[in-house]
Amino acid sequence: MDNLLSEGLTLMVFGMGFVFMFLTLLVVVTTCMSKLVVKYGPAPQLKAAPSRAAVPVAAQVNSDELVAVITAAVHKYRS
Repeated sequence: MDNLLSEGLTLMVFGMGFVFMFLTLLVVVTTCMSKLVVKYGPAPQLKAAPSRAAVPVAAQVNSDELVAVITAAVHKYRS
């Protein structure tokens, strides 16, 4: 019985050690890859937000109509 308990304990230690080493290696490799991508990767390009003047006039005119339609739909849904 003592031999079986000893083998189980040894197997547990080796299994937990293997998992710990694998996770440590995974963290190290992920960190290195992240540093490489930041160093050699292309710089992110920022998209300019459209200005208010860039919105078509038709969209501005229909804004009041759109608000009315949405308000009617919400009212219909709640009743």
